[in-house]
Amino acid sequence: MNISITSAFDGGNIHVAAVDGDRADLEIVRDHQSDFYQWFYFRVAGAQGREIVLRITNAAGSAYPMGWPGYRARVSTDREHWTLAPTRYVDGVLEVTHRVSSPLVWFAYFAPYTMERHNALIARYAATPGVRHRELGHSIDGQPIDCLSVGHGAKPVWLYARQHPGETMAEYWIEGALERLADAQDPVTAALLAKATFHLVPNMNPDGSARGHLRTNAVGVNLNREWAEPSVTRSPEVLCVRNAMDATGVAFAIDAHGDEAIPANFIAGFEGIPSWSDALGDKFYRFQHALAAHTPEFQTQMGYPKSAAGKANLAMSTNQLAHRYGAVAMTLEMPFKDHDPNPDPTHGWSPARCRALAHACLDVLAAQIDDI
Repeated sequence: MNISITSAFDGGNIHVAAVDGDRADLEIVRDHQSDFYQWFYFRVAGAQGREIVLRITNAAGSAYPMGWPGYRARVSTDREHWTLAPTRYVDGVLEVTHRVSSPLVWFAYFAPYTMERHNALIARYAATPGVRHRELGHSIDGQPIDCLSVGHGAKPVWLYARQHPGETMAEYWIEGALERLADAQDPVTAALLAKATFHLVPNMNPDGSARGHLRTNAVGVNLNREWAEPSVTRSPEVLCVRNAMDATGVAFAIDAHGDEAIPANFIAGFEGIPSWSDALGDKFYRFQHALAAHTPEFQTQMGYPKSAAGKANLAMSTNQLAHRYGAVAMTLEMPFKDHDPNPDPTHGWSPARCRALAHACLDVLAAQIDDI
């Protein structure tokens, strides 16, 4: 009896090429109007008590094939608790093997963050005392770009996530930030909110999230290459967020992402912007090194190369914000693999660890906010 596989749900992505008993050949579907693909999320039924082999045969042509070696897929029976499944990458095929213990089992590139979960997050915090909700605009498919604000301090802080919808760890990080910022009993939070006003955009790309995209919006546009000249037709998601930032200014910002290949958490800065100054750069480096000292879930040895002087891409949000507002801006990258300096062999990098890292980021910011 063949197993049954589907991805016809919120955030799902897989094409079933062939099923033969306990083995299936699968293909990840490209983002609409784009060549990007790497995100997958699907359900398997009819496999209880059997060992199944799932072969993603087009893995070699994905956006970041260098991310597959050493990667392990996530598996869950309840869509809340995700563990690592035995995974190998051989001859361009990503092969996942799993002995199934329940009637239904889900597999994903990383723990999914569905639009249903996003909407529940927004509903919960919009009703939380001290948190203010507004719609900054709408996506191409008409979905709201939600913003949650908290605090009344003079320094505007922006935290935003999921420009690339398949990087779901980013919204789990925002969850952690909201947990901490909404805790009125936390003295560190109270002191921080007296000095800063936070604006959080948990999901900048709801269309790509719903469609099961890796990197683009409904018309195949990479939002993190739109910040210099966002438009209504290509990138209304960026346009409405940048307009809101223009209204408040930005003193400090974190753009949360995920990285396919590097097995660690790291931060990328804004070296190479035309308006670079050592004074501004020092604030960024101070935050980076303090975070590494504060938590074993962050490090500074692995990361991206720095842009040369005057060569920064101002279409990327971190560079644009640092140049446009003089902000201490940064791109936080979390792994699809694990944070190798502090590994978890059962869960890998996980939603709980994303939330904890957000708490650590706010601890460090609280200690440095007077100098931002």
